[in-house]
Amino acid sequence: MRPASLKRQTSAGGIIFKSEGGELSVALVTVKAGAVWTLPKGLIEKGEKPEETAVREVREETGLEARIVDFLGSVSYWYFMRNENTKYRKTVYYYLMEFQGGSSEDHDREVNEVAWFSVGDALKLLTYRGDIEIMARANDLLQDARKSGDRIQESEVRSQNSE
Repeated sequence: MRPASLKRQTSAGGIIFKSEGGELSVALVTVKAGAVWTLPKGLIEKGEKPEETAVREVREETGLEARIVDFLGSVSYWYFMRNENTKYRKTVYYYLMEFQGGSSEDHDREVNEVAWFSVGDALKLLTYRGDIEIMARANDLLQDARKSGDRIQESEVRSQNSE
């Protein structure tokens, strides 16, 4: 058996939030026949900025339109593709995004379902540790804005260079 190849991948995605009746909710997606609740994300295409990818992938995977309001950070992890005999080092850049419109019924076929949850419920449902860490950061930002009585305003979002 030959040694596995090593490759890098860079993706971007986001946490979409909305406020209705004073209650905040966030959109999650389920994949792998509903076994995994996760955040929408996808590969950065050649010539695309991470922010552009995040908006595009969130729209494709959830059917929802959103605008970026802040950078939440990145998560890196390894995974293995047996059929390729390749080990990937993946880095995902995440953005906090405010819901603008659209319908979760319009999600693409790689997603089983899109649903809105309170941040607390989302933190309990998310499958991956990295997603939970990013959701906790989003919660901190959203709660800070709520405590100060501010509406979350679009900040100068730092562009992240692809690795």
